Amino acid sequence: MTFEAALRSAVGPEHVLIDPDLRSSYETDWTGRFSGESRAVVRPATTAEVARVLQECSGARVPVVVQGGNTGLVGGSVPPAEQGANPPVVLVTTRLAELSDVCVAARQVTAGAGVTLAVLAACARAAGLDFGVDLAARDSATVGGMVATNAGGIRVLRHGSMREQVAGVEAVLADGRILSRLAGLAKDSTGYDIGHLLAGSEGTLAVLTRLRLRLVPAERRRAVAFIAVAGTAEAVDLLAALQTQLPSLCAAELCFAAGVALVARHLGLRPPLEGTGQAYVLVEAAGQSDPLDELLAALQACPQVLDATVATSAPDRAQLWALREGHTETISALGVPVKLDVSVPMARLAELVDQLPGAVADAAPAALLVIFGHLAEANLHVNVLRAGDDSETVTAAVLSLVASLGGSISSEHGVGRAKTRWLGLSRSRAEIDVMRSVKTAFDPLGLLNPGVLLPAQRQAGA
Repeated sequence: MTFEAALRSAVGPEHVLIDPDLRSSYETDWTGRFSGESRAVVRPATTAEVARVLQECSGARVPVVVQGGNTGLVGGSVPPAEQGANPPVVLVTTRLAELSDVCVAARQVTAGAGVTLAVLAACARAAGLDFGVDLAARDSATVGGMVATNAGGIRVLRHGSMREQVAGVEAVLADGRILSRLAGLAKDSTGYDIGHLLAGSEGTLAVLTRLRLRLVPAERRRAVAFIAVAGTAEAVDLLAALQTQLPSLCAAELCFAAGVALVARHLGLRPPLEGTGQAYVLVEAAGQSDPLDELLAALQACPQVLDATVATSAPDRAQLWALREGHTETISALGVPVKLDVSVPMARLAELVDQLPGAVADAAPAALLVIFGHLAEANLHVNVLRAGDDSETVTAAVLSLVASLGGSISSEHGVGRAKTRWLGLSRSRAEIDVMRSVKTAFDPLGLLNPGVLLPAQRQAGA
């Protein structure tokens, strides 16, 4: 039996895509910046089918690229552009879409790795609960990919990143062995927490197939404020004040006048507070009772507020959120950007924002810089348009600046293929050596997502 025939036997002929036209949409990432050719695209529907695919790939020494909703920004879910005579199989998890009944008493649910965030949240809300993580790509991002990259989003302030939502995992090792720990025990001190280790591993250790996920109480009453402040330092001070004065605070986002103007123009909206301040903070307060009065009182007590507009109805809240969440769509409509997801200590955030324009201009004088991010985590999404042939120079300049301020080269989107050469800016040699040892223990042949997170071979300074 040929390798391709074995794959067809494992998942069904219609779910093994060999034709280049059928493979193409799986071989280019969402940004359009990263792409490569695969041997085949395989779409298993069960953990057992994933295990058979990995057994066949392991036996044939064929590498495997793991892909969920393909919403990543660092090239980690598509084949590499440069490869030898052994192209990978792309293993797509979107058909792993089983969703259990919600256990209301435990506040948990078991979801297949291919379940989208929107579907998971709707399931939780139907049971009177909610899911603690939310992000703009909710309609296409899958929970498996979100755990694999330890995604954060807009509610980290209240509920933490994806790792904090994981109560159990089922995953398949590179050789086809299945790890299953889905009981969701509140207490379990029997050794290493493999589930938390797999969170953030970017598909390099195992293929996640099912997740036992924690849910949170539903907070049905919400109020949103879009606030003008003088600059980043004032935004940081405002956050500190609101965290003390506004117990219902659940989100705090940061954007800037130039970016908001682009978004408003793209979406056909009138930008609120135009001409007032250079930075904007979008905050959301949520609770069982209406948080509006508490929000208004907090804003009135904060001297950093130059002006604000507040919304409580769902349509008005959505319109304010669109000014922040519309950044990604707007930037993509303007071209293929260099997208860098970074974080620094909160005390250095204003310094980073002040120095970024100069660093980008030195690297690519014709480039357009658009930044926004999650204020509560000091996490900036740095987008550089019109970088042209200077993309790598821009990346090096931005990541080196972030490292000089004590920050991380990847806050929530992973390292992928895009940032492997710069991993040493955020991780020590000892840490990288330990990560390599863990990778070897899980995947001794190096077949899972080779070249993602850790370079295939150690490079100078890594």
